[in-house]
Amino acid sequence: MRTTVLRGALPGGLLLALLACTDPAMPDRTDGAAFFAENCVSCHGPGGRGDGPLANLVSEAPPDLTTLSPRNGGTFPAAQALSFIYGGPYSDGHLARIMPEFGERMTHDLVPVR
Repeated sequence: MRTTVLRGALPGGLLLALLACTDPAMPDRTDGAAFFAENCVSCHGPGGRGDGPLANLVSEAPPDLTTLSPRNGGTFPAAQALSFIYGGPYSDGHLARIMPEFGERMTHDLVPVR
């Protein structure tokens, strides 16, 4: 009997520990859209096509974000895109000089990687 209780307690305890580590309020598309509107539209435009009001003022035209998946074999390069957005040591040096780093503006709950 004691062995049976312990066998059931271990997986249950691990499940509870895992649930305690997850954030119940992961950001959703609305959060991402608000971040994009506040930080990205000025260069990338509201549709992400690189046609924002400041696009012609930067040394290199902002990329059309709607082509990221097609240019990556049909898969959205989430980790690479996040590294460019976040900046710092995770970003390509050339892009970091053109595009501001937004890592400091991103709270931990606004950076889902799925």
